[in-house]
Amino acid sequence: MTLIALLSIVIGILLGLLGGGGSILTVPVLVYLAELSAQKAIVTSLIVVCLTSLIAVVQHARHRRVCWKTGLTFGIAGMLGAFFGGQLSAYIPDPILLVLFALIMIIASISMIRKPKNAQAPVQNCEENFCPKNLPVSAILLDGVLVGLITGLIGVGGGFLLVPALTLLAGLPIQAAIGTSLFIIVLQSISALAGHAGHIDLNIPLTATVTLCAILGSFVGSYLSRIIHTHYLKPGFGVFVLLLGSFLLYQEMSQQLITQIHDLIIQHQEFLLGGLSILFILAFYRFWAWLH
Repeated sequence: MTLIALLSIVIGILLGLLGGGGSILTVPVLVYLAELSAQKAIVTSLIVVCLTSLIAVVQHARHRRVCWKTGLTFGIAGMLGAFFGGQLSAYIPDPILLVLFALIMIIASISMIRKPKNAQAPVQNCEENFCPKNLPVSAILLDGVLVGLITGLIGVGGGFLLVPALTLLAGLPIQAAIGTSLFIIVLQSISALAGHAGHIDLNIPLTATVTLCAILGSFVGSYLSRIIHTHYLKPGFGVFVLLLGSFLLYQEMSQQLITQIHDLIIQHQEFLLGGLSILFILAFYRFWAWLH
């Protein structure tokens, strides 16, 4: 338990330093050190992400770095996707969930390693000057559903996806995008937990320990962010996440996994075909919107 508490503090420090990304380590820590099932680890991760982001968003709101209208538009769509993702996870075996998680880790690591094209200076008052009045609602709703689906399925906040989406779609400066993404993460996490509520038991002492330690670490990380330049820290952490995700993917790939995927498709054909049809329609609409 001591090691788990120390690693939870480290996760919180990374969240405070980088504004996201640290929570992606929560599930591996809980699965491989606390020996929780993948679904229990995902629910615990959602609680950690939700409460840590809630405290962080209060700090951003005090500096007027949260665009509430944009956050609500994205967040409501994200809540729908997160609830569906939470329900869907009950039908997916643990090894498949861990493979999905490893793939998301690899995707997240690439976004951390890549240098941002348009880094911007800190924003003092984004609410008055930078929050857009006219939003590309259809694109935001679509992306919100997809990011929420990932949150509900594997228990990460999706900040590495939300910040670029808010920057590109809504035109938010980076500090406003971070603050707004934290608000969206809170909404998505609550909805994802509702989706998981009917089919999971919670280890309350472990959850409380991890959450409190992560929150404590986030305060330390926020303080350190004032004196530590994160220009090289984030790519370095991205390399670590890439290596860890690759190891998890290698660890979970087996003949048993292939058999489980085959059985899953056979047993839930109609459900999976329905879900794939919805994703195809959303992807087609997104492609059509891009062309126009």
